[in-house]
Amino acid sequence: MKKNRFITGFAVLAFSALVLGACGADNNSSSNSSSKESTTQTSESATTESTTEVVAGGELKDGTYKLEEKNYSNGYRAVFEMVVKDGKITESKYDNVNENGESKTKDTDYNKNMENKAGTSPEKFIPELNKQLIEAQSASGVEVVTGATHSSESFQNYAQQLIQAAQAGNTDTIEIDNGADLKDGTYKLEEKNYSNGYRVQFEMTVADGKVSESKFDYVDKDGKSKQDDADYNKNMKAKSGTSPETYIPELNDELVKAMGEEDGSPADVEVVTGATHSSHSFVMYAQQLVNAAEKGDTQTIEVDNIVTK
Repeated sequence: MKKNRFITGFAVLAFSALVLGACGADNNSSSNSSSKESTTQTSESATTESTTEVVAGGELKDGTYKLEEKNYSNGYRAVFEMVVKDGKITESKYDNVNENGESKTKDTDYNKNMENKAGTSPEKFIPELNKQLIEAQSASGVEVVTGATHSSESFQNYAQQLIQAAQAGNTDTIEIDNGADLKDGTYKLEEKNYSNGYRVQFEMTVADGKVSESKFDYVDKDGKSKQDDADYNKNMKAKSGTSPETYIPELNDELVKAMGEEDGSPADVEVVTGATHSSHSFVMYAQQLVNAAEKGDTQTIEVDNIVTK
């Protein structure tokens, strides 16, 4: 499916930046993972809005954590270094570099062409994304930069993987075999901790090199889906115009559809109005599963998601 997009070594192919206008919002109460919509307890929203006490989730261990893409696209690949000191992210060094180690932020022609087409450029959005991660201290707290949607969501994905490594204290460099053919199998990701009574479970099946099934859901401690929570769905529908029983199947269907296209990517899944944070979390986790499928790694990805109250 992706043979024409990326190749290893010295050959390079085209990379496109797409613009996505993300509208609507659902409150994020799990700071490095999926968000839980603002309608869970409408009567309590005023009292919990300003609290930030961490009630679950592994602390970041001091160290330097690295991630790099293996393959070049349009002459560049992503490299990412994140430094944690005293349990906080103090440095974020995400960049795209060519075979000579030169940054895309210094590519005058690339920056000029992208600025004219998308209204932004690597010399602008790369420093902005790095700044946002330090300020937010979470991948989900990084907002998509208009005009650089794919790059922003890749950044979120890679930042999340580095945060997971920092929680485990694993300083081994994470290698992303970007653009490799997907290996057949079932790939799973799950959040460890519950937020507002639910956590994410995500299963993606690849058959004949294509994503054939996507099963993303929020489940409670009894394994029941948020889609079946009548009160939650009613309250969120009234406030946001959508609900889990609507947007969860939509996101799953959109992923299968997007990945069936030539050079398809989870970043092609559109944000659901009224469920913005959950949509971005879905894309971030889907990208992790795609990265796993590129390697053929079927080990369940456990996200020690930070939960606040």
